[in-house]
Amino acid sequence: MRYYCIGIKGTGMSTLAQMLYDMGNEVSGYDDAKDYKFTEKGLEKRGIKIFYDSNHAIDKDTIVTASKAFSDDHPEIKRVKELGLTFKPYNEVVGDITKEFDTISVSGTHGKTTTTTLLKHLYENTIGCNYFIGDGTGHVDMKNRLLIIESDEFNRHFLAYHPKKVIITCIELEHTEIYKTIEETIKTFEEFANKAETVIANGDDLNIRKINFKNNVIFYGEDESNDYIIKDIKLETTGSSFTLYKKDELIDTFFVPLYGHHMVMNTASAIIESLDEGISKDKIKELLPSFKNASRRFSETVVGNTIIVDDYAHHPTEVKVTLEAIRQKYPDKKLTVVFRPNTYSRTSYFKKEFADALKVADKVYLTPIKCDRENSKDYPPIKSEDIIELIPDSELVDDDTVSKALKNKDGVVAFMGCATVSHLIENFIKALESVE
Repeated sequence: MRYYCIGIKGTGMSTLAQMLYDMGNEVSGYDDAKDYKFTEKGLEKRGIKIFYDSNHAIDKDTIVTASKAFSDDHPEIKRVKELGLTFKPYNEVVGDITKEFDTISVSGTHGKTTTTTLLKHLYENTIGCNYFIGDGTGHVDMKNRLLIIESDEFNRHFLAYHPKKVIITCIELEHTEIYKTIEETIKTFEEFANKAETVIANGDDLNIRKINFKNNVIFYGEDESNDYIIKDIKLETTGSSFTLYKKDELIDTFFVPLYGHHMVMNTASAIIESLDEGISKDKIKELLPSFKNASRRFSETVVGNTIIVDDYAHHPTEVKVTLEAIRQKYPDKKLTVVFRPNTYSRTSYFKKEFADALKVADKVYLTPIKCDRENSKDYPPIKSEDIIELIPDSELVDDDTVSKALKNKDGVVAFMGCATVSHLIENFIKALESVE
């Protein structure tokens, strides 16, 4: 079959394109962004063609799918519809793939990418797996029985999936342009979770506990009421360790080179799922210390005396725990954050929460809001300066003025946001190298 992916450089669409190609399909795509993105690596490796204009022919038998960042009035969307091509929503194409395998869907407001990548690491080195990870990496070998897929609740996408197992890391209100209340969010997760035979869920999360599960549920967490209990957590500069019990039965103590309490919880869910697939605790314990996280998840670059962190954090909780994780690894260094808010709906709804989360840093910079899928006129007036007013000594920067952060160069400078911050980092490094 032939597929044409509009918005092919997006993290999800790039991953989908790679998987469709691996399954033997002919794949090409379109994107507005001509600048190189990290999501292109897997596309280049497979020789998947990317178009930047509408001057190319598309075969009439092609199935078209598109990113939600591309509205119905986008010229390329209009063109494919005028050509009368078959148009299939992105999540339905992903859902079709999940039918082909024993699918393990990793869901939750936070922690999806790391948990999916942990499982990929453990399974690639043992029983083998296919994977769909939201950092722009995907892989399919039809000989593999398992598919591990990061399953996003945005736009209720994951309701099109067909999981055998579901992992739920946590539930919070997010994507406020889609979900108006936390109750609506919980209800959607409930519908999704009950599609599976087995659920592995964070039992310490009060919102998860409100779900009416109709299947086999395995709860994990620190509370003694859980099926798997996490004890003796140690958050140190080299990583995190903890001891895992199945009720009163000691399983083992595990170490992972990740930082923050939330990463302990994510790791525990991956261990429990791996044990359920028959991987030995000794093998898990052997593999965890060599784990490397996905792109843009606490990615570090060192230039001179400056440690630069690139992280995908874009919700107040994610910002807070990532900054706390940096404090864990670098307790004696000054911490600066450059944050790019994404979407008017999220920034408006969580304005105060963003301010409180960012205050964990010693110095805060914000860029103007970046949003491809919303019109500012549709939301209450909001701008980054509204958050800056709530944080003492914080400042506004953009790609051209990010060199302001040089005054904080002898420490950790963290760049955060789900919209790309690559230009901010590139310009900061150029400025940094010019003064070294």
